[in-house]
Amino acid sequence: MSVDTTPAVLEVRNPADGSLVGTVPVTDATAVNAAAAELRMAQVGWEKLGPDGRAQWLRRWRDWILGHSEELIDLLISETGKVRNDAALEVMASCEFISYYADHAAEYMADEKVKPTGPLSMPKKLTKVFSPHPVVGLITPWNFPITLFLMDAAPALAAGCAILSKSSEETPLACGRMIEGWHEMGAPAVIANVTGLGETGAAVVDAADYVQFTGSTATGRKIGVRCAELLKPYSLELGGKDPAIVLADADLDRTVNGIAWGGLFNSGQVCISIERVYVEEPVYDEFVERLTAKVQGLSQGVAKGNDVGAMVTANQVAIAERHVNEAVAAGARVLTGGKRGAKGNFFAPTVLVDVDHSMTCITEETFGPTIPVMKVADEDEAVRMANDSPYGLSATVWTGDVARGQQVARRLDAGAVNINDAFSNLFAAGLPHNGWKESGVGARLGGKYGMHKYCKVQAVTAPRIPTMANELAWYPYSNRRTAIANVVLRAVSGRGLKQRLGLGRKISS
Repeated sequence: MSVDTTPAVLEVRNPADGSLVGTVPVTDATAVNAAAAELRMAQVGWEKLGPDGRAQWLRRWRDWILGHSEELIDLLISETGKVRNDAALEVMASCEFISYYADHAAEYMADEKVKPTGPLSMPKKLTKVFSPHPVVGLITPWNFPITLFLMDAAPALAAGCAILSKSSEETPLACGRMIEGWHEMGAPAVIANVTGLGETGAAVVDAADYVQFTGSTATGRKIGVRCAELLKPYSLELGGKDPAIVLADADLDRTVNGIAWGGLFNSGQVCISIERVYVEEPVYDEFVERLTAKVQGLSQGVAKGNDVGAMVTANQVAIAERHVNEAVAAGARVLTGGKRGAKGNFFAPTVLVDVDHSMTCITEETFGPTIPVMKVADEDEAVRMANDSPYGLSATVWTGDVARGQQVARRLDAGAVNINDAFSNLFAAGLPHNGWKESGVGARLGGKYGMHKYCKVQAVTAPRIPTMANELAWYPYSNRRTAIANVVLRAVSGRGLKQRLGLGRKISS
């Protein structure tokens, strides 16, 4: 989608043909602050509903989304240029996040009993209590407007938070319609949708109590700095340059199919797209031949049945084109694709070979439909090359020996590793989705972590046994009481009988 701006309106245009899809208002900082204030008031009642009451509304929302799936799919296609299969998968699969956190809300928000750790805590009942941050700011990108909203909105709402949502200015329509659905149901007014450019996003950061940002590393750094200045918690999912390692014992049929899909799904505009491939020398030639044939056989366009759609922005097309052209100028070869379309934001699915780590197609995030393939001597070289990146979002390992794949996974600097698959960690809500190195701070999902990240944790102690009027450690101090306390503490804390009995210790003069 291309965006034209006026002081008050954003025009949303179809990336495939440039046609006008719709308009949204630009929300200024004053309006953002007003929305946050209203959310903060509504959140009080939302929290009081309890996890079971909130889960009922979440399930009704899921049902609304599924009931309006065709409308949402059409909106996604219009504003993102996705093919229909990709858009349908986004809508349908994203509902799993709502179901998961609605089903587990009561369990995850329950108080946690903590075992005493020593004599001082032994007489106490120890409890962790979880209290939601009132307003969570969700700033989401243009590649998956629905998925990357629901991945965080579902656990945050289940925890009792209110949501201040700011979608990308490129793709605000589908997410905005989904939020309209929440209000059409008559649900509590705990989701607000604001639209605009960077100034609107900055206002959300300032107004929210917790910030979840998904987007570029450059913008994420700025948000991290601002949150540190305001002393508010935040989580960032940032850029990636995910490697695939193909070992010589891999099933090449599955590997070629998986890497083609993992590199080109959603036109390569996935945070965990396969953006570089390292293939062991014995199977390199056959892998490249098969991958090239697979990619050549894909159809591109936005008609029903097409495999690869448009890219959302003209700028992203330019990045993909630059990476390919710079690689070719440095000695790489294009085996298929490598060109932008005659009209619209299309870039042909591309396979590059004879690439190395001096090229931007290997070192910079492309976020487009390109698959650079590099030959390596063995597993060790593949791991070394895969880790030679400032990013560490995810990786894939392709092998006929799953146990070997598990060993390789533990050598990779990545927040997730999928063995003989692509993207599978994203739809396992019990696993954390987190970036290492420059790919992020914190995580999303991860079972109860996905809810607890949106909560403040309170430590509560209460007497386990009847209490005395005074404790040994309280005033007034006395040598006798101090000696008794020290004997008890030494007995339980010392190492070995001699130390526990205080034998052999130095006596100060």
